[in-house]
Amino acid sequence: MIEICVVGAHLSGMVLNPELLREGAEFRRAVQTAPLYRLFALAGGPPRRPGLLRVPAGQAIATEVWAMPVDGFGRFVAGIPAPLCIGTLRLADGTMPKGFLVEPEGLHGAEDISAFGGWRAFIASLVTA
Repeated sequence: MIEICVVGAHLSGMVLNPELLREGAEFRRAVQTAPLYRLFALAGGPPRRPGLLRVPAGQAIATEVWAMPVDGFGRFVAGIPAPLCIGTLRLADGTMPKGFLVEPEGLHGAEDISAFGGWRAFIASLVTA
């Protein structure tokens, strides 16, 4: 099993979570990142997607860690569209799983939503707005 950290549309109960489940993923834990990231609502969609960018001094962002069988991980990663990519994240619990990141080029037209602390809080703000 390979751990993969998700921050947005693949979170449990969100629109793209079935993609994880289809590849045999199992939920492991909810954990924040180390305070080294900015979270952006990317332009485009649907569905709306976040982009997590590592920066020298950022903040902690809510995530979920899932574990996938190796073959499922390969199929899943092969379908990730640019500007999203998979890299190594630093989490508050000291672990460093693979996870979603965004290429800086993908930030054109994006909104910095780091102050929400995570994708769920941002999406909830849209419903109440």
